[in-house]
Amino acid sequence: MAIKAIFFDVNETTLDLAPLKASIGAALGGREDLLPLWFTTLLQYSLVDTLTQTYRDFADVGVATLQMIAQKYDVALTRAQAEDAVRDPFTKMPAHPDVIPALQELRASGVRLVVLANSAADVLAAQFEFAQIAPYFERVISVEEVKAFKPDPRPYLHALKTLDLRAEEVAMVAAHAWDLAGAKKVGLRTVFVARKGQVLYPNAARPDHVIPSFAELKAALAL
Repeated sequence: MAIKAIFFDVNETTLDLAPLKASIGAALGGREDLLPLWFTTLLQYSLVDTLTQTYRDFADVGVATLQMIAQKYDVALTRAQAEDAVRDPFTKMPAHPDVIPALQELRASGVRLVVLANSAADVLAAQFEFAQIAPYFERVISVEEVKAFKPDPRPYLHALKTLDLRAEEVAMVAAHAWDLAGAKKVGLRTVFVARKGQVLYPNAARPDHVIPSFAELKAALAL
């Protein structure tokens, strides 16, 4: 069945985390190498909140987990300093260089382009304004609409219902194996964008497509 819509992840998939890496590194006493650990911990505790039915926005989880990493590595960090390191930099990340040309090409093909992201709606709006990619998307859907983070099935199913689409008509694009595992579980087609440092989870079903950049997305989906 032909693809009618593409759901896009945002952080790291569409937007470059480099400015956030610098901010987090500065807050942790120059330890930019700790960004992957912080981001993984952020994802871990977003799932803890989902499983315990205690929803709070993604940036709030990010602030709390930054404090955890600081404590683990004996870095003095107040709540206010953690807020400063996460919230504003989170909204000031550029799109990866391959993103806008690919979105232009995809829009021209007539496929529906939709965002499905863990960030709150106000954060997504600020991110997209800064990255100048808002005009390319028909709809931006935040998990706050169902108060459960991906890869819980609810965000994917909610997006399908909202857009009146069937799972087999949609491809989920992400640089995270955990996101695609969730999408695959509800029947979406999946595309793994192999951003630097990102790898597949061997225990999950392999994505339908594995590509090095957004530049290959249109061809991969035969649009």
